[in-house]
Amino acid sequence: MTTRGFFRRRTEAGEGHRLPPGQYEERGFPVLSYEPTPSIPLTEWEFVIKTITDRVAWSWDEMMSLPQTDWTVDIHCVTKWSKFGTTWRGVTVDDLIAAAGIEVKEPFCLVYSHTPYTTNLPTDDLIGGKAMVAHTFDGRPLDPEHGGPARLLVPHLYFWKSAKWVRGLRFIEQDIPGFWETYGYHNRGDPWLEQRYAGD
Repeated sequence: MTTRGFFRRRTEAGEGHRLPPGQYEERGFPVLSYEPTPSIPLTEWEFVIKTITDRVAWSWDEMMSLPQTDWTVDIHCVTKWSKFGTTWRGVTVDDLIAAAGIEVKEPFCLVYSHTPYTTNLPTDDLIGGKAMVAHTFDGRPLDPEHGGPARLLVPHLYFWKSAKWVRGLRFIEQDIPGFWETYGYHNRGDPWLEQRYAGD
């Protein structure tokens, strides 16, 4: 669990334009997980997109055969660290939807993992080049501690929205709070608005 008892470290000159309010730059990559790290064999891994009317699933090999995209992005954790210039490779949510051959009309999404973890997002925060299913970090397969084999990556929101060990996206008509949202975290989590907790 995180609390409000974190303090901002002094930032270096030139960081301000990239550093959301209340954050400090982290040079490492902290591991923060509520759940034990699972072991997910690639032969058993799958990713599913569901809408009200459709369900499409990919195996690991099928996912890797889709168009791959490289991103360099800053990431921001609700516990107040930010990491600049992280490099990722994966399949964008736009490319997944295109490969599925479906039209997503539902305004909300519940993201679920190979563990019981869930988080919720507006559909608009996942499409239009804003999110990917990432399997590679810094040129190497994503470590299980950081969500490997694959995690959702939504860099414009706090990092708890980038669900580790992601298994699927369920697009829905009515918003459903995810795990941390039911414990008082903000429903959206925009780091530039400091949307850490409900009411922020």
